[in-house]
Amino acid sequence: MSEENKLLAPDTLQKGLADVHLDEIRSLLSLQKRVEELVEPLLREQDSPSLDEANLEIQQRYRMELRQKLRLMPPKEVAYILESLEPNERLVVWDEVKEGADPILAILPDDVLEELIDDSHYRNEKTTTTAFELRDGRLRQITVNGPEDLQNVKPIWVDLIAPTKKIRGWIGKRFDVDLPDPGSLTDLEASARFYVDDEGHTHLHSDFLLDTKEESRNVPVALILQNEILFTIRTEELPVFRLQRARARTRPGYVADGKDVLLDLYAADVEYSANALEAVYAELERVGRQVLRSHVTDQEATEILAAISEAEDLNGRTRRNVLDTRRALSFLLRGGFLSEAQLADGREILRDIESLDGHTAFLFNKLNFLMDATDSAININQNKDIKRLTVLSVIFMPINVLAGMGGMSEFSMVTEGIPWQIAYSALVVAMVMIGACMYVGLKFFEKRRIQSNRAAHRRTA
Repeated sequence: MSEENKLLAPDTLQKGLADVHLDEIRSLLSLQKRVEELVEPLLREQDSPSLDEANLEIQQRYRMELRQKLRLMPPKEVAYILESLEPNERLVVWDEVKEGADPILAILPDDVLEELIDDSHYRNEKTTTTAFELRDGRLRQITVNGPEDLQNVKPIWVDLIAPTKKIRGWIGKRFDVDLPDPGSLTDLEASARFYVDDEGHTHLHSDFLLDTKEESRNVPVALILQNEILFTIRTEELPVFRLQRARARTRPGYVADGKDVLLDLYAADVEYSANALEAVYAELERVGRQVLRSHVTDQEATEILAAISEAEDLNGRTRRNVLDTRRALSFLLRGGFLSEAQLADGREILRDIESLDGHTAFLFNKLNFLMDATDSAININQNKDIKRLTVLSVIFMPINVLAGMGGMSEFSMVTEGIPWQIAYSALVVAMVMIGACMYVGLKFFEKRRIQSNRAAHRRTA
């Protein structure tokens, strides 16, 4: 076999093995379908529970065999089988492998992927599409499951969470707008995050803060203004958007068009950032009480450093979030998109952001102070440990000398005629007394030094 054939042989063998497994899967599916076709007339003729149970048992048996075969196959081979099957067979196989199927999804072509996600139970639970129509000054929320739900609806806001390519396609076709993939929002260059396209649509890609007990992070959101309609696309639900929906539904006249919704989203984001900073203040106040105590153990210092690190991370993300909001608002104010009232609202939001800048700077300084104080507490504990070792060394230094002398042959000569039990007992007693004298002497001089320092301090005061 030539070198080239040796290199091609593994791929050829893998392809041939995948084709064999594909034939086996097709045979199983065909056999199951044939059995169901044979049993179905009997079920129609005889309404017998035993026949129904037998049919169910046959289906489960074939499904189990199918599941066992698929479980032994690598993701690449399963993806090849899914791509090769007919649509109705594909869904049957997909139902058996959809649990933990992320490696398979990464290999599948887009058309097969869309079909499986849209037409199967694997569809992302987070995927929601909501339209908001203005009625009597309030936003009326409309859940959108398909194009028919948007008939005779004139929304001012369309909110999409984790939309699939198919959903983005028919929404874009309905409103003549190009909706981006929420998973690729961070791929844009910073300079291209705020722009107006050739059709006059305003595009803004902003980060919105998400602060939970488990983590804090910035979630990218695409916002598009087209013909007074605001489109928002993101990967997950955010507190800012929940707050905006609640306010607009309950307050008459809160918003009038998509631009009002856009400005209020940024205003709510600034408010949410302020709440996050208040949480940082509360956490640092708790940490500060621990740090400024008279004694901090090493375990407590470790917990304090972890709390400071989390607070610093949240403060940094909040600062980045308000910076991004400032850039977006500056773009809107310069672009001439807003009315006079909306311009005034935008400037008010910018003033709120400027007030937050001082707080974030103060928090950075306080974080540095607490970090230095914690480091100092750790250093003090280490110095105390070294001091204890030093004191022990001083105490045992003369004892070590006596112990060395006791092990010398001269000691035996000096104590000749004295029983060794008495001689060595006296040596031990002498070592204990010398150690005690050294300890008392060190304590005396340490106490005297402290008193002299206090007296000097009173004289200078």
